[in-house]
Amino acid sequence: MSSAWVTPDGVAWLASAGTYPRSTLALWDEQPDAPVVLPCGAAFDVVNTPALFGRRMLDRLWDEGPGSGPVAEYRGRMLLFAAPGTAQRLPTLLEWEEWGSGSRTADIPPLLCHGNGDAVTVPPPAPAVPGAHPRTTRWLVAPDTRHPWLPGPEILLWAAVRAARAAVRISIFPPADQDAKVYDVRRRR
Repeated sequence: MSSAWVTPDGVAWLASAGTYPRSTLALWDEQPDAPVVLPCGAAFDVVNTPALFGRRMLDRLWDEGPGSGPVAEYRGRMLLFAAPGTAQRLPTLLEWEEWGSGSRTADIPPLLCHGNGDAVTVPPPAPAVPGAHPRTTRWLVAPDTRHPWLPGPEILLWAAVRAARAAVRISIFPPADQDAKVYDVRRRR
């Protein structure tokens, strides 16, 4: 999968999250391939998931739901940009859903929520140049407006629960006996 481009309006939105937006814009003017660390809580919150589970959530959001806001990949994890306040509310909603308790969700990874007081590394606005050293961070869904739509905690809860249900296979049949002899009955006379 190739990296997505961030539009100039998307760059302006990202820079607005920082304490010094003009400094961030100046850095990206000089080095458009430089990732930066931006604070969460004002312009966006971030839900940080393992890559595979994040991909399942993203698939649910796009296939069955309203879509997603910006999404980045960072060091094998997926960063789903969310509405401010999501980091505070989503853990409570997950607890209410009994997330992580019991055997049915034991294999589901924890969702890390970054909000007010946290910061995340965001990918640079320009995609990597072909043949350059591989990046540890890239945009999967790049910001493209000054006011991107960001999912709230209820939508991300919905996507996480759907992704978890798809990951957990439930069967009413007992597991097959691995030592049982299997016969090919298609050749019966």
